[in-house]
Amino acid sequence: MIGSFNARLVARFAAIPALTLFLGACSSMSLPSFSSNEPPPPTEPGVAPEMPATIRADEIVGRWGLASFQNPADRPRTEKAARDQCKQPYVIGAGQSGGVIMHLADQATPQELRLKGSPSGKNYIGPPGPTPGEQDREIVSFDGRVLITRFVDKDAGVRYGNMVYVRCAPRA
Repeated sequence: MIGSFNARLVARFAAIPALTLFLGACSSMSLPSFSSNEPPPPTEPGVAPEMPATIRADEIVGRWGLASFQNPADRPRTEKAARDQCKQPYVIGAGQSGGVIMHLADQATPQELRLKGSPSGKNYIGPPGPTPGEQDREIVSFDGRVLITRFVDKDAGVRYGNMVYVRCAPRA
């Protein structure tokens, strides 16, 4: 049996959470403002529509030799190494919904990615979502024959470097 002292102690401790909830509810209520000098509260920015890239998906579909470099001075040597990889090309396929089939960083299975533009004029390859997203790769340069990309994610960018894709000659 609980003594009267213990019952009062339990009741006091039970009242604390109830009072906290009550005060929290009061503080979240807003009173109407009759002053016209106050600016309206800022609205949440909406998600901007995805911008089209200046490079079309069909321009990068095909067979590519692949290599990478960290030091920009290594680019010519890396392009030659990528060309030599055409014996075992990296294939960029066409996606069913207009994208391209490529690998994301550290993913064993390729998936359909989109080519996305940005207000700054840069192009990206990545999954649907904000541009640039953490899983996107920026298209550093593309001339139709050589495609150079770099992952947006800093860690992946350091590990993979600048990815050089050199278009392989058509099969004979």
